Amino acid sequence: MSKITYVNLSKTIAHALRHAPERYGLILDEKGWVSINKLLEGLKNHSRMFKNVSIHDLEEIIKESPKKRFEIKNGKIRAIYGHSVRYRIEQQPKTPPKFLYHGTTPKAAENILRMALKPMGRQYVHLSIDVESAYTVGRRRTKNPTILKVFAQESYKAGIKFYEENDGIWLSDAIPAEFIEKL
Repeated sequence: MSKITYVNLSKTIAHALRHAPERYGLILDEKGWVSINKLLEGLKNHSRMFKNVSIHDLEEIIKESPKKRFEIKNGKIRAIYGHSVRYRIEQQPKTPPKFLYHGTTPKAAENILRMALKPMGRQYVHLSIDVESAYTVGRRRTKNPTILKVFAQESYKAGIKFYEENDGIWLSDAIPAEFIEKL
């Protein structure tokens, strides 16, 4: 499969495992896992473009992706984060580092600093371990992102739950504005 097809396949898998599993005939378990065979069948039924997709292709996407969005274990696959499905994907709470960061548009930053950092259409707020990563995330939406510093340990002590994911990505429940400042 060509690289461009891997990009299309990766985006389609993200759609299937994060946002619309029912469109692919999938039922995710409480942690977001589904059988690899069911995913392959769902992809093939969804589009002829994916009729020859194999587990090898899935493994290549995971290996080549710098973002580590998916994982495979025991014949199953899941999206690690970014879900917007109606039911909540369970995560294991962990104690966060002292600070985490969030890159966003200047307008969104104003709202966040007034009210709270909310998951919006996702299940969890997405946070970065460092300013550089937050800047990269913010650049997806604007040329000049605003970086917000989250006082993660303080908010954790106040009852906000945090969840560690791969590659410096943290998830959390909504964070009140009192625990956030603009850099």
